[in-house]
Amino acid sequence: MIDFRYHLVSIIAVFLALTVGLVLGTTMLQDPLLDTLQNETADLRGQTEDLRSERDVADRVNAGADQMVDAASADMLDGRLEGLEVVVVQAPGADADTAASLGERVEEAGGRIAGRVEIAPEFVDPANTAFVDELALQVSADAGSLSGSGPYEKAGIEIGRALARAPEPDEEEDEAEEEDGGGAEEGGHDPASALAAFVEGGLLTVRGEPAGRSDVVVMVSPSSAEQAGRDDRETVNTVLTAFVSALHDRVGGLVLTGDVPSSHGHGMIAQARAQEADFATVDMAGRPMGDIVAVLALAEDIDGDGGAYGVGEGVDGFLPDPLPEPRETADTEPSPEPSDGLDEARRVVPGGE
Repeated sequence: MIDFRYHLVSIIAVFLALTVGLVLGTTMLQDPLLDTLQNETADLRGQTEDLRSERDVADRVNAGADQMVDAASADMLDGRLEGLEVVVVQAPGADADTAASLGERVEEAGGRIAGRVEIAPEFVDPANTAFVDELALQVSADAGSLSGSGPYEKAGIEIGRALARAPEPDEEEDEAEEEDGGGAEEGGHDPASALAAFVEGGLLTVRGEPAGRSDVVVMVSPSSAEQAGRDDRETVNTVLTAFVSALHDRVGGLVLTGDVPSSHGHGMIAQARAQEADFATVDMAGRPMGDIVAVLALAEDIDGDGGAYGVGEGVDGFLPDPLPEPRETADTEPSPEPSDGLDEARRVVPGGE
């Protein structure tokens, strides 16, 4: 039978073993362990310094590239959007400075900002989905054509229709309109009234007078900083991507711009590229290089060849290659070729009347 003395001896033996282990650990193993930790710390510190130096060099290279591209922007953008009316559309949480700098590049390329449309946060609020759907049906001149489309696709179709420039009528149509007394567009659709309905519904803010004037659209996606940590990021960007796809079908040329992080994960540009959207995307907006590439991508998308450009995931390249050619506007007449007088001389027949 085990008595108390046996338990006492066992407990003393355990504590003695622990004491011996601690003594050995703090004497025999102390120096090698400390040396190892110090060496690893020194290595990590060296790697950190190397990475910091590489980052500083990369920042200087990028800053220099922006300066160089900025200096060459006049030649790169000259005439690429000549004669086009452009509407800038800002998603909820889009960076206002980015939208402004893109507008400046559009004008540098010969385009004209017809107006700006800011999408309100209420537009993408799940609680307003039914309202968005109902409003799109109310403003539509042909509600039956919207059947089968989701609420935000319907909204994209109708807002795009309200923004898009109506095709120029020929002379016979002009005469017919004069006989009929003019009026709204075919089917009684009034672009300004349709756009105003979304404004009055608290879904949009409109600056300028873009209704019925847009040839192409620059869409600015939500900034990654604004969406950081939001649980509904994926849902919001899915909704906006559906809206932009429908908008593009109506207005023709469109480029979706955003920062580099928006091309990763659940970012809006990442979702558009994953769905193989047929409009152009650029993921470097907000810096000179990105804004210039965005204008070039927009000029390319006018012909239906929009690609994915930048440095993020799923790009076709850094910028369009070859670059889109400058546009020739209808009021630009080719200069007559210089004449040396020989043609006139040939028209004069000796002895003729």
